[in-house]
Amino acid sequence: MKKTLLAMLCGGLLLTSQAVMSKQLVIGAPMNSFADKWQTYLQDSIRDFDAKHDDVEIKLSDANGDPARLLNDVETFIDQNVDALLVVPTDPNIVKVIGRKAQKAKIPLIIVNRKPNDEDMKYVTSYVGSDEIEGGRIQADFIVNTLDGKSGNALILLGPLGQDAVTKRTQGNKDIFAQHKNITIATEQEGKWERDRGLSIAENVLAANKEINVVVSNNDEMAIGALLASRKLGLKDEDILIVGLDATPDALEYLGKGLDATVYQSAKGQGSAGAEVAYLAAKGEKVPAIKWIPFELVTPDKKEEYQAKYK
Repeated sequence: MKKTLLAMLCGGLLLTSQAVMSKQLVIGAPMNSFADKWQTYLQDSIRDFDAKHDDVEIKLSDANGDPARLLNDVETFIDQNVDALLVVPTDPNIVKVIGRKAQKAKIPLIIVNRKPNDEDMKYVTSYVGSDEIEGGRIQADFIVNTLDGKSGNALILLGPLGQDAVTKRTQGNKDIFAQHKNITIATEQEGKWERDRGLSIAENVLAANKEINVVVSNNDEMAIGALLASRKLGLKDEDILIVGLDATPDALEYLGKGLDATVYQSAKGQGSAGAEVAYLAAKGEKVPAIKWIPFELVTPDKKEEYQAKYK
């Protein structure tokens, strides 16, 4: 009886000791916005990683697109002495400020989705995202191959001006179009990622310029807006080529029904990879300076394959 009691006591002490030794890691994750549809898939993936790892807690916060609020969230997490920061910044220019604060506090900083300016990468432990120029090139290559030498007059729908994704996706479009004399960029308009703005812009531009037969959009929401505008104007699907980017569930519904192609940017892949890199960094392990998540062309024949990724 005494031996059994002693063993139970020793076992209890051992369990207590192990619990003390295996401290739960905490990762602060300030997000740009909980309202941005594509970003919600990324955030859900981070939550899934958290749910599958008992030794870490990932705390997400919503900046609602406000740089000052994002910075405040970062400072709050630093004050809480988190083991790592996992941040989707409002814009690349805020990374330097965040990075300096994280370095001073000796907290690893992982940036996801929105690449810091090249000169600010020294403030970041790791960046996880997709090569935005490549996304634009994939869009443009599809358009070139589909036109097959026929004349193309393009409207480019832009996200918020100044964002890295906007600049580089558009650069990728132009890099390819510049190699083909049959394709002309008629106009570029800022739709700020929004479907309603994409619809309004496309409706006005397509009504004013009957020669435009290509719409290439920095994201799917604006592309869907352009598709709806073309329907309002009575254009047939075969009369206009519309290409988006992100391969969101909404876009996949329209694929082959006015939306000719999109490019899959894996929100799930970026979220889970970002969480994993932050987790490893929090444990003191070495992580890559950059982890690329590839873009993938999605055409109507691949619709069901990519819809399955969201189930």
